[in-house]
Amino acid sequence: MHFLKYGLLLTAIFSTVVGKAQGDVAALIQKVGAKIERVNNYTAEGKMKTNVAFLKVPESVVKIYFKKPNRLKIKNEKGISFVPKGAVGINLSNIINGAKYTALDAGMDKIGNTVVRVVKLLPVDDNADIVLSTVYIDEANLVIKKAKTTTRENGSYQLEMTYGIYTAYGLPDKIIFTFNTKEYKLPKGITFDFDDGTAAKKTIPQGLNKNQGQAEITFDSYIINKGVSDALF
Repeated sequence: MHFLKYGLLLTAIFSTVVGKAQGDVAALIQKVGAKIERVNNYTAEGKMKTNVAFLKVPESVVKIYFKKPNRLKIKNEKGISFVPKGAVGINLSNIINGAKYTALDAGMDKIGNTVVRVVKLLPVDDNADIVLSTVYIDEANLVIKKAKTTTRENGSYQLEMTYGIYTAYGLPDKIIFTFNTKEYKLPKGITFDFDDGTAAKKTIPQGLNKNQGQAEITFDSYIINKGVSDALF
């Protein structure tokens, strides 16, 4: 009987601790989401570097347009949008505020010199496009430093964010977007130079394999909540 009571007590304590941890990360996610939700729309300018093993894509000046809830367009100086299908995930609101999910505390980690809280987001809807998201949160600034997402339709991708003067809006100064190259589609009617093997072998960035690509966007400026025309999308 004493062992049974002791076992029940341990179970109750464990359930209380787990429940509190889940409540804590749910509250944290809510705070991060509230910061992201402050941005109704923006127009941003910056530079994009793309690294895909089988393509020669020059660095380009880009404009990024965003409008709630999930409208996002990236255009270079020639008016061409050339990013993977999953690039809509660059909008962090899709991950945090886009659907109902269960938030699970996955402990602590470190990105650079920043200690981050790791949270796994499991969608409540079994048919949701997002299967699993893991976010790495800077709790002091309430921003997502990294997000790993697995989807049903657009493969898996990862976002890494660096923040500066737009931290108050949860908007990064730099995004590194890593994706599966099979999800990388050429726009209709657009051609690029393919690597035919005659040039020097392309260096794959550290941490990537030959089936992965990377798009790096460095933002020069944002115009926030001043309106974005529907015609741009």
